[in-house]
Amino acid sequence: MFWQLFVVLVLLIPILAIVLDSQVGKALAARLERRSIGEGDGGLHDRLLYLEGEVERLGNEMGRLEDESQFLHKLLSERPEPESLPPGPPDH
Repeated sequence: MFWQLFVVLVLLIPILAIVLDSQVGKALAARLERRSIGEGDGGLHDRLLYLEGEVERLGNEMGRLEDESQFLHKLLSERPEPESLPPGPPDH
């Protein structure tokens, strides 16, 4: 009986981590945060939502820029050395 409970707990921990890190988990967390703010100041709530969206957008943009930077660095570091040209015809 004890080992069955142990196996269930061991399996639930990674499943819970996956769910909490998913979009569904993030949406649930955002809903709980909005509920905890309450009905106080509507302008403050809208401003907070806007700022959270901007932070997420900027984070995504930073990730995209980092990927581009790594690609360009790799492209420039793997560029072959230019071959030297043979001498041209003599001028008369």
